Amino acid sequence: MATATETKPASTLPLEYKGKPLRRKDNLIYYGSMADEYIIMMQITDTVASGDLEIPTRISVQLQLTDPELKSKDRVVKDTVKNGFYEAIDVAAVWLDRALAGKVR
Repeated sequence: MATATETKPASTLPLEYKGKPLRRKDNLIYYGSMADEYIIMMQITDTVASGDLEIPTRISVQLQLTDPELKSKDRVVKDTVKNGFYEAIDVAAVWLDRALAGKVR
């Protein structure tokens, strides 16, 4: 039985960025919670090889509504393309924070 002072190994903890879940499936990265009104979907569209790693160089970012009743094209509120993961996650965090605060333009 685990005690309050024990922690899970880092490899079993879910990834988060700025307190929101971050999940990857192949070339898609989802940022946010499906329980909220909005979520970010990032799609890696181009990569470069660096040793054993594939580094994303072009990423499509979309702010989407999570309403399952809407068609996928109708869920997209905003979209852009960024060069590199840092630029993509930076704009994603701002868009998601503003959308969840009710400040979507």
